[in-house]
Amino acid sequence: MEKVTATPTQEAHYSFFQGVERNFDKAAKYTRFEAGILEQIKACNSVYRMNFPVRIGDGVEVIEAYRVQHSHHKLPCKGGIRYSMDVNQDEVMALASLMTYKCAIVNVPFGGAKGGIKINPKKYTPLELEKITRRYASELVKKNFIGPGIDVPAPDYGTGAREMSWIVDTYASMKPGEVDAMACITGKPVSQGGVRGRTEATGLGIYYGIREVVSVKEDMDKLGLTTGIHGKKVIVQGLGNVGFHAAKFFQDNGAIIVGLAEYEGGIYNAAGLNLYQVVEHRKTTGSILGFAGATEFKNSAETMEQPCDILIPSALENVINGSNADRIQAKIIGEGANGPLTPEADEILGAKGVMIIPDMYLNAGGVTVSYFEWLKNLSHVRFGRMDKRFSENQYGTILHTVENLTGKSVSDVERKVLLHGPDEVDLVYSGLEDTMISSYHEIRDAWVGLGGKVDMRTAAFTVAINKIGVSYEELGIFP
Repeated sequence: MEKVTATPTQEAHYSFFQGVERNFDKAAKYTRFEAGILEQIKACNSVYRMNFPVRIGDGVEVIEAYRVQHSHHKLPCKGGIRYSMDVNQDEVMALASLMTYKCAIVNVPFGGAKGGIKINPKKYTPLELEKITRRYASELVKKNFIGPGIDVPAPDYGTGAREMSWIVDTYASMKPGEVDAMACITGKPVSQGGVRGRTEATGLGIYYGIREVVSVKEDMDKLGLTTGIHGKKVIVQGLGNVGFHAAKFFQDNGAIIVGLAEYEGGIYNAAGLNLYQVVEHRKTTGSILGFAGATEFKNSAETMEQPCDILIPSALENVINGSNADRIQAKIIGEGANGPLTPEADEILGAKGVMIIPDMYLNAGGVTVSYFEWLKNLSHVRFGRMDKRFSENQYGTILHTVENLTGKSVSDVERKVLLHGPDEVDLVYSGLEDTMISSYHEIRDAWVGLGGKVDMRTAAFTVAINKIGVSYEELGIFP
């Protein structure tokens, strides 16, 4: 097969949001909706750009920030807040639109949104970050861009549970007496209304998704791979929350982590790396470089070009593009980050026969578990509280009956396992696993149904557009 290449001028032609629109347009022609509905689905409904002053040290700093609500076909809107110097309106619009399609794919009843503050969080003290975060939250409240039924943010790159707790506290102080105030944001600490399992949700969702992909023998035969996770060689780019947990679940379930990459560089060992030892080495030295027995790369992008079965880019967008896609040796790319492949990279890798599992499906674990947290906050009861003991009592009755009928008894260890009633985290994991399995087969059915004319990303967009288009038709907003 002739190798496809892309020139730098081609690569520069598309912004991140234009790249999302381009993928949308590729899929739209396989749907039944008229041009007007498709334009409404594609457009960002509300864009809020703000600049606000915050006293930092002895002076005042003007902070640039954004909140974009891409779609109101379902409410509330949903999407993370990132802190990064790379934040700009185009990026936030692109990420908000991907959230719309992501929620549709995994059947989470939200419209897409995204937020960002253009700062380097490492530059500020915790007190200064709190001041910036609370001011941003107050601006969202004043403009009605946050609320349990309006727009529900979550953590993203550069933010976490700490920032979410500041935001919910600010919201509650500005909305006294609102009984559902905790549901204005997700990704909170468990003590502040968060849900167990949220921290690892995106990485676990990546594992569940890829595990389901590699379970289909017909598809693996085409790639020259066996089914199952065990023994698969995996490279993970990015060791933040998403990348670490994805690598953890792969290693714990029998995969071989052969490469790890971070901003300071990357390491590779075809015989395998121990993730926990690498993380400990980084804590001690401040870098993954210098890890014993590994080949190291000062340019972390080179790590992704090494031989492997599965490559998981899980940091920032556009890391695989027209300049390096032809050097990627993976047979499966699972997009852990949002938009890690440019449209040119898609074409190059598709021509090489690489299977690309799209971000809008694969990293939906975070929003899925955020949905569970939102439901928990609205119901004001912890998952499992109502039925854990009932389930254990039922299991005990069944086990007692079986032991009486057979005359055999189980060991104490077996009894503990058999009588375990579901905790909150068990139910969260179960709900996430079911979501990732069922959503993948919806995408694959569309992919197969289109007769191989499209890649999996286009099939995923088709699934999303069909669901959103039906919602708009049922809303009756087009007289």
